[in-house]
Amino acid sequence: MSKIIASAAIRGAHKIVARAEKKWQEAMEKWQPNEAVGFPNTAYYLPVIYGILGIKVEKLADMEPVLERCKSLLPPLVKETHPLPYLAPALDAGMATFFAEEIIEAIRYLEEPDFYTKSEDPTDNNIWLGAADDVILRKRGIEFVDGTAPGFAAILGAAPTNEIAVKIAHELQQKNLYVFMTASHDGKKFSEQLVESEVQIGWPTRLISFGPDVSATVFAMGFATRVALSFGGVSPGDFRKVLIYNKDRTFAFAMPLGYVTDEWYANAAGAVNFGFPTIADTPIPEILPTGICTYEHVAANVPHDRIVARAIEVRGLKVTVAEVPIPVAYGPAFEGERVRRDDVYLEFGGGKTQMIELVTSKRMDEVEDGKIEVIGPEITDVTVGSKLPMAIAVEVAGREMQEDYEPILERQIHHFINYAQGLMHIGQRDIAWIRISKAAMEKGFKLHHIGSILHSKLHQDFGRIFDKLQIRIYTEADKVQEIVAKAKAIYAIRDARIEGMTDETTDIFYSCTLCQSFAPSHVCVISPERTGLCGSYNWMDCKAANEINPTGPNQPVPKGETIDVKLGQWKGVNEFVFKASRGKLDHYNFYSIIYDPMTACGCMECISAVLPLCNGVMTLNREHTGITPCGMKFTTLAGTIGGGISSPGFVGHSKYNISQRKFLSAEGGIKRVVWMPKMLKEEIADRFNARAKEIGIPNLLDMIADETVGTTEEEILPFLKEKGHPALSMEPIM
Repeated sequence: MSKIIASAAIRGAHKIVARAEKKWQEAMEKWQPNEAVGFPNTAYYLPVIYGILGIKVEKLADMEPVLERCKSLLPPLVKETHPLPYLAPALDAGMATFFAEEIIEAIRYLEEPDFYTKSEDPTDNNIWLGAADDVILRKRGIEFVDGTAPGFAAILGAAPTNEIAVKIAHELQQKNLYVFMTASHDGKKFSEQLVESEVQIGWPTRLISFGPDVSATVFAMGFATRVALSFGGVSPGDFRKVLIYNKDRTFAFAMPLGYVTDEWYANAAGAVNFGFPTIADTPIPEILPTGICTYEHVAANVPHDRIVARAIEVRGLKVTVAEVPIPVAYGPAFEGERVRRDDVYLEFGGGKTQMIELVTSKRMDEVEDGKIEVIGPEITDVTVGSKLPMAIAVEVAGREMQEDYEPILERQIHHFINYAQGLMHIGQRDIAWIRISKAAMEKGFKLHHIGSILHSKLHQDFGRIFDKLQIRIYTEADKVQEIVAKAKAIYAIRDARIEGMTDETTDIFYSCTLCQSFAPSHVCVISPERTGLCGSYNWMDCKAANEINPTGPNQPVPKGETIDVKLGQWKGVNEFVFKASRGKLDHYNFYSIIYDPMTACGCMECISAVLPLCNGVMTLNREHTGITPCGMKFTTLAGTIGGGISSPGFVGHSKYNISQRKFLSAEGGIKRVVWMPKMLKEEIADRFNARAKEIGIPNLLDMIADETVGTTEEEILPFLKEKGHPALSMEPIM
C-alpha cells in the first residue's frame, strides 16, 4: 500500500478520534452519563458500531468503551523508516475513523436537534438530511437486494463547476446508483452545486445530502451496515460477514472531488474494509493491485467525463440500462422526482381533469406492434400551465397473454413513466395524475414519447407473455370519457374476481420468497383472504406472476388436508413452509396472532400486537413513528418480530389485510382492534367501514382509539369503555 496514503489515513484517523473524544468529554460535562444518544427512529443504535462491534450505544456512557476501542485500533503515526506493512494499520485506522465519526454525529444530534431535517427531503432552509431512519432503510434498502439500486457513490467535496456536478449526478442516476454527498472543497459542496442548478435532491431522487462535514460520510457506511444486518441476515457484531456482504452485494465506491485531506484519506481507508474502492479526480497515489476490493483500491487523476465509467469499472459493477427512445434522461433514479407547480408545462388528472389508464388484451390481428397514436392536442399544441384530460389505452396481444395479466402490466405504467426525468406520475387506474415539466418540454419531450416508454419497457420486462403492443393516448374530453366508462366496467370485473374468492373454496395458495435474501427462514404464503404482508401481492397477482415466470418466487402451494380450520393451518402449506424455510419452521397459522402466527421478514406494511389490559390488539403502519400502547415504536417492533420468526402476540400484515374477512379471525377479527394511528384509520376507512357494517358494527372505527386518545393501555381503556368497544366483552384474548 502507498506510504503516502497510509500516512495520511492514519494521521486523519488520529485527528478524528481525538475530536470525538473531546466532544464526548464536553458532552459528559454538560449532560449526565445516562443521557440518551442515538440516530432518530432506528432500531440499529449507532449502526457501524453496532454492526461491527455488536455494542449498543444508547447513552453517553456507552461511548467510553467504543472510544477505548478506537484508540486501541489506532496505529502509531508513520515514520520515515517504518518497518511494518501499511495496509493493515491503515484499515484499522479507517475503521476507528467510522466509530469516532458516529460518536461525533450522535453528539451533534444531542447538541443540535434541528441540524438535520430527519426526513426524506430537504426543507426550504435546510438541505442536510442526516442519518436515514428505519422507514427510509426499509423502503430504499430493499432496492439494494432486488437490484433496482445496485449500490451507491459516496461523493466528498465538490466538482470544479456546477455544470460538471450536474453531469456527474445525472450519469450516476442513469446507472441507477444512489449518490451520498458530504464534505466540501474550496468552500463548495456537491449538494449545494446541485441545488444551485435547480436539481432536486433527496431520497426520492437518490441524491442524498447527508451533511456538510466529512464526519457525515459515516451515514453512508451506516446505511451499508444496516443493509447487511436487515437484509443480509447478518448478526450484530459479526463484522466479517458484514464486510463480506457489502463487498459482494453492495456495489459502492468513494468519489472524492477536490483536494484529499487527511480526514478524507481516513474515510477512504475505512471504506476499503467494506470492499469499496476510491476513485479521485486529483493526482493522489494509486493502489492498483487487487485484494480487499474487487479490483483496484484507489484510482486517481480520472477526468470528470470518465470518472463515473471508471468508478463502475473499478467496482466491478455490471449495469444494465434500457435504451428508451426519448429526449430526456431515463432510469429508476428519477422515479421520486417531483414536478412542482411553478415548473409544470402540462398537467393531466390530479383532481383537476380526468385521467385514466387501461391495459386490455386483444386478438393478434387487432394489434399493430409499436403503433403509437395521440388523439387530441399534443404538448406542442398547448401553452405553458395547461391542464388536459388524458386516457392511456394500451392494447396487447399474444398467444401467452391472458386477462389476468392485464392488471400486472397496467400497474407498471406508474413506474415506467416516472423513470423519465421531468415527468411525475402518481396514482393508477382512474385516479392517475401526470405532470410534465417545462424542462422536459424544452428538451423535446412530447406525449407520443409516453407511448415510446411503454412500448420499450413493457416489451423488455414482459415480452415473453405478449407479442404485440400498441398505445393510444387520448387528450380529448369526450374520448377520455368513453375510455372511463369502458375501464370502470373492467375494473369492477377484476375486483369481483378476488373479492369473491375465499380460502375455503381455493385449493391452491401461492408462495412469495422474494424476501428470503434477507430473512432466510421467512416464507410468505398468500391466500385469497390473506394478502402478502408487504402489500404488494395478492393471490391473483401471484397466480399471474407464476404464469409469467414459472421458476420465480411465486410458486403454487397446494393446501392439502385441513389441520385447523379456525387457526388456518393446512398439511400442504406446512410441508411447503418446512421445505422453503430449510427446516427452520414446520408450520404456522394464517388467522391467529396468539398461536404460532405467520412469520415476518421486515417489509410488512403493518404490525399488530396484543394489548392484554384492553383484551384486544393494536395495529400500526410503518409510516407512524410514535410510541404505541404496547410500549414500542414500529422500528422496535419490526426488529423484534422480523427476520423470519413466529412471534406469538405479534404479527405482520398488509393494510389491505385489515379489512379482509380472515384478519385475526381466530381471535375474533376486527372486533379485537382497539387502537391504530389516526393516519391509518383515515387511509383504510372506506374498506374498514364496509367490513364493519358487514359484521353488524357500522361505527366500529369510531370506537377504536388512536394517538390523540392515548399511547398507553391505561390511557385508552377509559375511551374504549365509554364507546362500548366490543373487545371488552369478548372472551379473554390470552
